[in-house]
Amino acid sequence: MKTVLILLAAAAMLAANSEPKTFTGVITDSMCGANHTSMNMGADPECVKGCVRGHGAKYALFDGKNVYKLSDQKQPEGFAGRKVRITGVLYEKTQILRVDRIEAQP
Repeated sequence: MKTVLILLAAAAMLAANSEPKTFTGVITDSMCGANHTSMNMGADPECVKGCVRGHGAKYALFDGKNVYKLSDQKQPEGFAGRKVRITGVLYEKTQILRVDRIEAQP
């Protein structure tokens, strides 16, 4: 009986962690994160795209505190350097944000 309760509790924790949430921040890249000045590649959108295309970086979301790599590497290109709202699931161990939806923010 105790084993069944432990398994049910573990399953409930996993299910709770997989609920989509909303994250707000700026689309950046995993190399520069919050600061693009050191790369001298121009404005943030150009730097973000340049780092992804030419330096092996990944599109990421910077929320003002944390940088989360994004699971979708195609859709964020259109939002590079812009403030967005992403609906998705954050995988805490890997700090990867599964992207379900991206919307531009004013």
